[in-house]
Amino acid sequence: MTLQHDDHSAVSPGRPGSGVFPDSPLGENVEGIPTGRDVEWEPLVDYRRNGVSETTIHGAVAWAHGDEVIHSFGGNVLCYGRSMMKPFMLKAFCEVLDDETDWSQKAIAVASHNGDTEHVAAAQSLLSESEWGLMLTPLDVPLIQFGRQVRRPRRWYHTCSGEHAAILKGCRLKGWKRAGYTLPSHEVFLSFMKTIRSFLGQDWQPKRIAKDGCGLPTISNTVNELARLCAGLVRQKDDDWIWSAMVEHPDLIGGFNRLDSTIIKAGEGKVIAKEGADGLLGLSIEHPDYPKGLGIVVKIAHGWNSQATWYVARTILGVLGIELRNPYPLHRQKAFIVPGVVPPHLLEILKTIPTWDEWDPDQDRWHYEIPTRGEGID
Repeated sequence: MTLQHDDHSAVSPGRPGSGVFPDSPLGENVEGIPTGRDVEWEPLVDYRRNGVSETTIHGAVAWAHGDEVIHSFGGNVLCYGRSMMKPFMLKAFCEVLDDETDWSQKAIAVASHNGDTEHVAAAQSLLSESEWGLMLTPLDVPLIQFGRQVRRPRRWYHTCSGEHAAILKGCRLKGWKRAGYTLPSHEVFLSFMKTIRSFLGQDWQPKRIAKDGCGLPTISNTVNELARLCAGLVRQKDDDWIWSAMVEHPDLIGGFNRLDSTIIKAGEGKVIAKEGADGLLGLSIEHPDYPKGLGIVVKIAHGWNSQATWYVARTILGVLGIELRNPYPLHRQKAFIVPGVVPPHLLEILKTIPTWDEWDPDQDRWHYEIPTRGEGID
C-alpha cells in the first residue's frame, strides 16, 4: 500500500517535489538514530493540585565534570543543540572580532534575544547599513511574554540576528566569502565542526546535520555530549571573550526575565547559561568542587517550557550554592521536583530548596476540613 493523498495533492507520490516530504506518517526507523519514542524519558517536574498530579513534565538531565559524565537521568537523548551552540559557533571568530567589537556587540553575537530595541541596536551596529542586505535570518517579530505582537516582521527581530551579523563581520575580517555563509559547505560550519571536535575528539562525527530555524546548520548531539561541551566552556573561560561578554551583558543574551539571562545574573560571574530551542538549557558552572569545569544540560521532552525548566534550574543551582529566584507564581498548582535531577549525593540539599516563595501561597485548596457526609449530602 502507498500513502493516500487527495487526488489534487501536489505531494502525492511521483509528483514533482513529492520527494522532499517524509515517506510515512509513522516516522522512519533509522538504525543508530533513536527517536523520542525509544528514549526512557523521566519525569522532572510535576504540578499538583491539592496533592494530585495534574501535569507531569518529562525530560533528561546530564551532568559532566570535565570530560566525564557524572550523572545522567532520563536517558542519553540524541537531539540538536540549536541555539545553545552559539558560543561554540562564534569561537572561530573570537580573535578577529576581539578588537573590532565592544562588549555589547560581543554579547549579542552569542545571543538568542527577544528582539527588543537594545537587541536590535546592538545587532545592527555590527554591520554597516550597506551590509544589512547580506543578512539571511528569516523575517520575524519580537518575542513577547504577554499580549499580541503587531509589529511588521523584520530580519533584525529574529532571535539569531546578532549571531548572523557577527558571522558576517567575522567572515569579512577573515577574508572568507560571505555568500552562502549559512551552508554546511562554508568555512563557518567547517570551523564550527573543528571547535566541536576539539572538545569531543578528532574522530567525532554527528549522526545528523540539519537546518536550524535561522538557516544555519545545527548538528545532533547527545545530552551527555552537550554537558561535556558546557564543561569545556568553563575550562576556556579565560581563553576568549565569550564568558566575559555574557556576564557583562546578561540581558542581551536572552532578555529581561528570560531564564538564561536571569541565571547569568544570579551566578555573579561563576555561571553562564544558554537556552536552545525546543527544550534545551545549558549551564557552564565554575565551582570549587568541580575543578575541571561543570557542565549541566536539561532537555525537556515535549519542547520548550521555560517555567518547568526554571524550577529544574533553580534546584540544580541551589544544591551548588547558587540562589536562583522562582519563576512567577502558578496561582493554582504547586511544582514538585523529581530527585533524579541531581546526583544522589546532593539529594539531601535538594530537599531544602523550596519551589515556592512567600508571594506564591497554596491557593488550590481550602485550609480546613471539608465535610463529605451530612445533611443534604447522603
